[in-house]
Amino acid sequence: MVRGDELAALNDRVTHCRRCPRLVAWREKVAREKRAAYADWDYWGRPVPGFGDPRAWLLVVGLAPAAHGANRTGRMFTGDRSGDFLYAALHRAGLANQPSSTARDDGLRLAGAYITAALRCAPPANQPTAAERANCREYLEAELDLLLPAVRVILALGGYAFAHVLRILRDRGVVVPKPAPKFGHGVTVELDGAPHLIACYHPSQQNTFTGKLTPEMLDAVVTEARELASG
Repeated sequence: MVRGDELAALNDRVTHCRRCPRLVAWREKVAREKRAAYADWDYWGRPVPGFGDPRAWLLVVGLAPAAHGANRTGRMFTGDRSGDFLYAALHRAGLANQPSSTARDDGLRLAGAYITAALRCAPPANQPTAAERANCREYLEAELDLLLPAVRVILALGGYAFAHVLRILRDRGVVVPKPAPKFGHGVTVELDGAPHLIACYHPSQQNTFTGKLTPEMLDAVVTEARELASG
């Protein structure tokens, strides 16, 4: 099989996962009850697989699907303001063919980027437990196995994703600086034998509406990622 076929098989396995009873109950409750603005939608209500270019040089890792975003549409960062912000930046950088992401069939394609998350189910209050994180970890590790060595840079959106990626790399034998790097927007961790890791504020409404994360700040991080990948 080619890498794309292997990713498709992994994604199929992800979408059928029911390991975490609390998350299964929550994602399905949200899908049944819906938000009034999306009353006519047939919510996805399942784990959300990764999405993008199988030969990506940039791997973008978030926290988890949004309850009424990816949990509704079935594609990472699709159908909410966070996705609007992220995909607009990827489009400006030439990594996406369009600046918006509204549904799985909207024609969006990525070139050079792959998007995933630490958790594949929407957690209540965006707060997964340690056990839920552990249950889901193998999916991100499987993606790393399939996407490496093409991936040169990992872009972690938010402190949770940043710490999770560092934990995985350390456990896989990558030498991580001590003390462990602290999350901060634009923090770059250059690692021997592994993709470089860049931290970015999460494109949540809380961050983008308050100006904590601006389009210019996200563009600068993506530019840095490209420079690291080509260096």
